[in-house]
Amino acid sequence: MMQALMLKARKAPRSRCRIETKVRYFNEQTDGRVLNLSGSGLALELSRPLSARTGARIWVESPELGLIDGTVQWCQGTRLGLQFDRSSNAWAKVASYFRFFHNRSSRSR
Repeated sequence: MMQALMLKARKAPRSRCRIETKVRYFNEQTDGRVLNLSGSGLALELSRPLSARTGARIWVESPELGLIDGTVQWCQGTRLGLQFDRSSNAWAKVASYFRFFHNRSSRSR
């Protein structure tokens, strides 16, 4: 209960999605899935835990997003939150995803 009160509130609105990815942390690699996405970060569900902890830099790659790196903000088992660097081009990749992939899949439903 106390841990939940210590979490920072999200500043950017997030959109739910299901993007299959490969996730790397140094020599470790696992499959993953982006659960939600914004211009400032994303939440991942991994097929197996990585040894990456809060503050670690990881890389996420998918055909829809390309290669994105960021800093782990939180981790709980096989789920983690990733914050993009402000100086990276991740926001452009996310904007491109929403323009070309996300809307197309939403319209077909």
